[in-house]
Amino acid sequence: MEKKKKAEMEESSDKTYWKKKSIFFELPYWENNLIRHNLDVMHIEKNVCDNKLWTLLGVVGKSKDNLKARRDFEDLGLRKPLHPQQQGATKVYLPPTCFTMNKVNKDVFLKVLKSVKVPDGYASNISRCVRMKEHTIFGLKSHDSHKLMQQLLPLVARRALPKNVVEALIELSNFFRQLCSKVNLTSDLENIQDRIGLTLCHLEKIFPMSFFDVMEHLPIHLAEEALISGPVQFR
Repeated sequence: MEKKKKAEMEESSDKTYWKKKSIFFELPYWENNLIRHNLDVMHIEKNVCDNKLWTLLGVVGKSKDNLKARRDFEDLGLRKPLHPQQQGATKVYLPPTCFTMNKVNKDVFLKVLKSVKVPDGYASNISRCVRMKEHTIFGLKSHDSHKLMQQLLPLVARRALPKNVVEALIELSNFFRQLCSKVNLTSDLENIQDRIGLTLCHLEKIFPMSFFDVMEHLPIHLAEEALISGPVQFR
């Protein structure tokens, strides 16, 4: 029986679940191509910004901090103070996290965005996207998320969130600001390439595991691509 099991394990290890091979691998120069997939920085930045905003504001249906995320903590035995608490037959209470904002903090957070005035051509009117009563932001475009991520998010978070959360958000904003700079030295890109891994570790200590989808992982590769193929705006 043991020999049979070993044989089955060896057969299963030889099998692969990847059945499709891209036709690009048939190109003669493909194995020497340093960048096979040019990642879209603006798309990644928008998705990262949206995930941050929806989670910080606790938008129902879009926030990454939900009952399923808390169940993950419970199943893995992590962060016991954040485990869901059953109250009655149907109601479940989710204890607040370090980034959970009450109504007062959400008002402070959104009032700054509501009062933002920028020069013509710098960005669209972001204040129109703010919904004070619903405590949410609606209708942001990619360029709006670009400005929010790099310029506005650290400012609006300073008075509404704890210091450790604000510092992690500032680190992430600095990464995208340096990456999208018009002029980048090799030393600058090497520095942010070394820092982004540590920044994501700081975020992992704050946000739930469900927050870290593929979009939160892709910034790891952005500085390396800029080192190989040049500034973002030229690609």
